[in-house]
Amino acid sequence: MFGRFVGKIISQLLLLGALVLTVFLGLGIFTNAQALAEITELEEAPSQMVYQSRQNLKDQHGNSWQTIAFKRISPNGKMTFELRLVGFPGVAKIDRTKPLLLTNSMGKTLTANDTSSIIFTDLSAPESNVGQYDIQPLLPELQPENPLKLTLSAMDGEAINLSVPPLFLQEWQTIFSSGN
Repeated sequence: MFGRFVGKIISQLLLLGALVLTVFLGLGIFTNAQALAEITELEEAPSQMVYQSRQNLKDQHGNSWQTIAFKRISPNGKMTFELRLVGFPGVAKIDRTKPLLLTNSMGKTLTANDTSSIIFTDLSAPESNVGQYDIQPLLPELQPENPLKLTLSAMDGEAINLSVPPLFLQEWQTIFSSGN
């Protein structure tokens, strides 16, 4: 009788522990949230600065994508802020005729125009796994405390979805406001 009682208590404690662990994992307390990564500052040319951060994200199929958010300030003071997404060659072919969609956790969707043509030296053979988008006009509307979903259109018709955690958005906002 006593053994049965102890077994029941142990079973309930294990269940409670599993629930607490699930809640903490869901909140990201025990996960490596990859705290704000280092923001790199480069001088590309005299008086031309680039501020950037790089992170890796996974799409819905578990494929890795490198995200590079960067701000470029030219010698004339003109500023651009772009987001470059790079997947492994052969994994996906980005449809650059369609914009990048940015959807926040409240369901609001913004669109970023493709600017990939400025990064390829041979426009007749652009890298199909690389896309670049102008997100400068969207940054004031992004709320860094809310996660964001990026949706890329692929040539095969399937959407590529990338989840951007709030820490990455905070870093993008930091880059946007730095070096002015």
